[in-house]
Amino acid sequence: MSGITIYHNPRCGTSRNTLAMIRDSGEEPTVIEYLQAPPTRAQLVALIAAAGLGVRGIMRAKEAIFTELGLADPARTDEELIDAMMAHPILINRPIVVTPLGTRLCRPSEVVLEILPQPQRAAFAKEDGEQVADAQGRRV
Repeated sequence: MSGITIYHNPRCGTSRNTLAMIRDSGEEPTVIEYLQAPPTRAQLVALIAAAGLGVRGIMRAKEAIFTELGLADPARTDEELIDAMMAHPILINRPIVVTPLGTRLCRPSEVVLEILPQPQRAAFAKEDGEQVADAQGRRV
């Protein structure tokens, strides 16, 4: 076990790119497909705190359910927003990666390079062809 965990949605290109970069660093993370196995409320609160983005910063506002539930309303409390994420895990933005060096919402995916214990082992390009690491594994 590498000590790295990714809260992953395999249907998301950003999530797939992030997972590929973790693996390209030589690590095999614990992969949690959070739509099938959502974090507990305590885990979600801990992830939000560790990422340092606040509750709204970890929410996926692009989902239709976000609008349907009126979650953009600034009067909504953090507790209400967490309740919504617990009821509808699709509202949790992804991917969230936890390593011994920190916790990040990896949007864009190359944010993961900030917290990987090992550098990329080779050049890396995202699914869209954008180069994010050079041949020496350094971020470009």
